[in-house]
Amino acid sequence: MHVLALTRYSSLGPSSRVRFYQYVPFLSSFGMEVRVAPLLGNDYVRNLYGGKHQPVFSMLQAYISRILYLVNSRHFDLLWIEKELLPWIPSFAAEVLLQRGIPCVVDYDDAVFHRYDQHHNPFVRALLGKKIDAIMRRATTVVVGNEYLAERASLAGAGRIERLPSVVDISRYTTKENTGEQFRIGWIGSPITAPYLGLIKEALEQVAKLTGARVVLVGSGDQDPLPGVAKDVLPWSEDSEVAQIQSFDVGIMPLPDGPFEQGKCGYKLIQYMACGLPVVASPVGVNTRIVEQGITGFQASTNTEWVEALVKLAQDAGMRAALGKAGRIKVEQEYSLQVTAPRLLQIITEAASR
Repeated sequence: MHVLALTRYSSLGPSSRVRFYQYVPFLSSFGMEVRVAPLLGNDYVRNLYGGKHQPVFSMLQAYISRILYLVNSRHFDLLWIEKELLPWIPSFAAEVLLQRGIPCVVDYDDAVFHRYDQHHNPFVRALLGKKIDAIMRRATTVVVGNEYLAERASLAGAGRIERLPSVVDISRYTTKENTGEQFRIGWIGSPITAPYLGLIKEALEQVAKLTGARVVLVGSGDQDPLPGVAKDVLPWSEDSEVAQIQSFDVGIMPLPDGPFEQGKCGYKLIQYMACGLPVVASPVGVNTRIVEQGITGFQASTNTEWVEALVKLAQDAGMRAALGKAGRIKVEQEYSLQVTAPRLLQIITEAASR
């Protein structure tokens, strides 16, 4: 089977890496020939994280390249698409390019539709507000990372919806063994999500005063989402991310309770838990499923709840170990590549046959 994977980003883009690239070796081992064609390359991702604007000419080249891939897509048995073919272009343009009868699987790991239907510009809302719904209806199969996205696909009239969480390759992740003298509260992410940390700035300040804890941020970039908070800011890389997480004593994921955040897949929580860490997270969207209160970690809504959870973990190494062990088991059973890869193989094979 010949599959054309039309990803949003190159392997540096978190969503593309997690939802597409990490599956390619497994699919290839079963005889699938997967050609990955990202819309946006590594330079785009580096510029995005560095706060730089992408040159217009480069974006134009990216769109032309995507269109050429689609024009020549007749040689493939299936199109495996991340979110949409051409961002900010009306859906009818993509539908014209897809009128070749080739089955397509479209994957969603966030509420990309809200970038259009909740845009501040009424013209954008009118022109693109139902774009993703049209793509969902057109797809042979819609793959979603959580129930919020599945509900939107159902309302859009998608013919076949499959749920597949964002996962880690458990063989890459080993559990934390050594505990340092200073309690370390860790966060991993990108400059795009780093501002969420500001939601718990006061709580982190208070925890630091009470316990002497230090905050560690991985991948937050040059911005400072926590001014005045004692912290270490580390660059992200795929090679070092596991070791960086292993240096934490607890992993955190603060989120506002907004429509876009409802569509997130909780990937950083899964990374923390894969390393045997307890977690503290805002009870938003899929976080409420991943974090079992008092079993794998704590859900915290208010400043008081964040402080109580983190102080409790700082003072009880035995609790940290127990919660971390339970989290690791949950990842092995529900959120590992080893569990979901065979399922994705089945989804793609069935879609191609339809």
